[in-house]
Amino acid sequence: MRLRPYLTLLRHNRAFTRLFAAQLISFAGDWFATVAVLGLALEVTGSPAVASLFLVVQTGAFALASPIAGVLADRFDRRRLMVGADVARIPVALAFLLARDADTLWIAFAAAALLSIGAALFEPTSSASLPNLVDEAELPEANILIGSSWGTMLAVGAALGGAVAAAFGRDVAYVVNAASFAASAALVVGIRRSFVEARREPDTETGARTPHAGVVASVATVVRFARGNRNLAALLLSKTTFGVGSGVIVLLAVFGRTVFAAGDVGIGVLFAARGLGALLGPFLVRGIAGTSERGLILGIAASFVIFAVCYSLLPLAPILPLAAVAVFGGHLGGGAQWTLSSYGLQRAAPDAIRGRVFSFDYGLVTLTLTLSILVAGAMAERFSPAIATWSMVGLAAVAATGWIAFARPVWRRR
Repeated sequence: MRLRPYLTLLRHNRAFTRLFAAQLISFAGDWFATVAVLGLALEVTGSPAVASLFLVVQTGAFALASPIAGVLADRFDRRRLMVGADVARIPVALAFLLARDADTLWIAFAAAALLSIGAALFEPTSSASLPNLVDEAELPEANILIGSSWGTMLAVGAALGGAVAAAFGRDVAYVVNAASFAASAALVVGIRRSFVEARREPDTETGARTPHAGVVASVATVVRFARGNRNLAALLLSKTTFGVGSGVIVLLAVFGRTVFAAGDVGIGVLFAARGLGALLGPFLVRGIAGTSERGLILGIAASFVIFAVCYSLLPLAPILPLAAVAVFGGHLGGGAQWTLSSYGLQRAAPDAIRGRVFSFDYGLVTLTLTLSILVAGAMAERFSPAIATWSMVGLAAVAATGWIAFARPVWRRR
């Protein structure tokens, strides 16, 4: 893996470097808080279903807010929108301090929903802006670094979050999360490069004339554009297909805390393994699949297979380190498909509707993930963690088979 192009990008493009640093810091704080709240939920209720409900609240609120966020990202100043989302989340993140027991756990859930609404404004807007903050030749490296930022801070944030929560108490983790939003806002506000490209002529085909349209018109614009482009449609369905089986992540808290009896540290280790896989996956797949249209689709298909195979091995792990290896392998595939699909969408979607495309993409995957987490949590409540895991892997395999059949005309093109 050649590091020079990535280091060159970070050295010479200050706008991208600030955005990259902002996302690293914000993601780290998120995982500090998530590990702490999952540990609290399992401690005070003893119920995997309640822990899964916390993740459902996060993903569900994100899904509901995404269509509105897409309209805002194409209508308003994207820099101000991202900074506003960060600043608004600071007091919300501190509300976690009020959640102490089963009676006040609802406060953490409410705060998580509000934080996810802020994330629904920030993340698709960031993805839509990225092609305008780097040169065209830098876009593949920029996508890999941004894609790896989530995995990097999941690995670091989850591991440190579990350790900090165990050593110093969960309150410290919550304060770190609030501080991360302040740091992110300070970095984004200093970006001087334009977040949108110069628009000369209105484009009626893509809907550039109607950035002020409502949510329904926004979704209709994206659907109309995707119907005439099999490649774009396949990329839009990639993350959603992956989301069908991704509810299995709620079982990481069950395996870490209950199966391996390692408490918050065990949860942190497994989530850190997930993050490390998501970190390295984008770098590895770039060298194998390339960045051609056909390479992107083939790389995503391979990612689905890797995820299913590795997670099917998780229940067979006799000790926590081997379980972490299985989770790491699964999210090599997860991180790869996320980065490949995002890069493909950035190339395929015009800037005038790119905010709506990414909010539609993020909304679909988080809605699917919400339903998947609900199913996984219910299974974990009724069956053993092993049966629940294999059931979710089976659902993931069925969904992936359908996606590969749908995308086949794209990867068969020369």
